[in-house]
Amino acid sequence: MPVSTDAGSPQGPFPMQTTYTWAAADGASPRMTLRNTGSPAGFSAVVNLLMAPMMRRAMRKDLARLKEILEAA
Repeated sequence: MPVSTDAGSPQGPFPMQTTYTWAAADGASPRMTLRNTGSPAGFSAVVNLLMAPMMRRAMRKDLARLKEILEAA
């Protein structure tokens, strides 16, 4: 059965909700799914168009590093 944890920032220029879901996968390794959602408004909505690709790249880099650390343990 998957286990989920939510974290969020409901205030500020970029209100965001992040959900981490952990589920059993092949072998002994779990699978983590990360989902970010948000609804920027006003000027933040325009900036979001530019920020979204940068945030995806940063998340992929952070998750790749986390995977390296966990697999080395």
